Amino acid sequence: MDKILLSVATRTLVAGTPLLLGTLGEVLAERSGVLNLGVEGMMAIGAVTGYLAALASGSPWVGLAAAVAAGALISAVHAFVSISLKANQVVSGLSLSMLGLGTASLFGKPYIGQPLPVKLEVLRVPLLADIPVLGPILFVRDPVFYISVLLGVAFWFLVSRTRWGIEVRSVGENPAAADAAGVNVNGLRYLCTLLGGALAGLAGAYLSLAYSNSWMDGMTAGRGWIVIALTIFALWRPARAFLGAYLFGVIFVLQYLLQPLGIPPNLLGMLPYLATLAVLVIGGLKADHRNLAAPAALSQPFEK
Repeated sequence: MDKILLSVATRTLVAGTPLLLGTLGEVLAERSGVLNLGVEGMMAIGAVTGYLAALASGSPWVGLAAAVAAGALISAVHAFVSISLKANQVVSGLSLSMLGLGTASLFGKPYIGQPLPVKLEVLRVPLLADIPVLGPILFVRDPVFYISVLLGVAFWFLVSRTRWGIEVRSVGENPAAADAAGVNVNGLRYLCTLLGGALAGLAGAYLSLAYSNSWMDGMTAGRGWIVIALTIFALWRPARAFLGAYLFGVIFVLQYLLQPLGIPPNLLGMLPYLATLAVLVIGGLKADHRNLAAPAALSQPFEK
């Protein structure tokens, strides 16, 4: 029984890591007032770029770096269209999602099912890894897991406790007032959108370099859309992103645990998306609706 629980906890962290990275990036972008519905496409681009770069270089770290750059680059398209050209952010984001999925499918097609000869090595944290129960679960993990946790803590501190965080929140709530106070509204929105794209690219690379260690067409499997829902569930707060990401990590793991019970695979595949709807409905019924309000200027172009 202990081995089963250890396995479930380990798989939960693995499944939740890309969701956490994507959610942190989307929280940051939406806090600044930019709605980016292209997370699915950015994750797909990150996955195929990370895979191809790691395959060509023989280094998973080169793959991760390339995926971060690719995610930021493709998100720059959305930033230019929605911030500089002041186009509809919903249309731009959906287009970005379709563009990313199509591009990833095109470039990854020759490599479907081909395993990578390299992989991210598991890091064992000295002393902490020897703690009973928690040690093997939390402190014998791949480096991207540690990076995601550190980023979550850093984003919480930056958004909640620093002047920069106040500026980010202000451009998402009242950009005119922020501009009057001397904040570069569009510049800050560009930065947050690019950071969100970089994290989505890193999340995609985690799928191909650590989660499956290979490339498969459609490997994002709707995780980008779950990230959009988790951003709402997190109430646009980085700290709550941890809860949502690992909750859905458990749900992804349940798909495999319930298969031996004879439950139809198609029904099990629906679990994450049914859970997404359930979480949003329950949250809407129980939470303070004032806290559920999105940033006031979300998806609204800034006119100086």
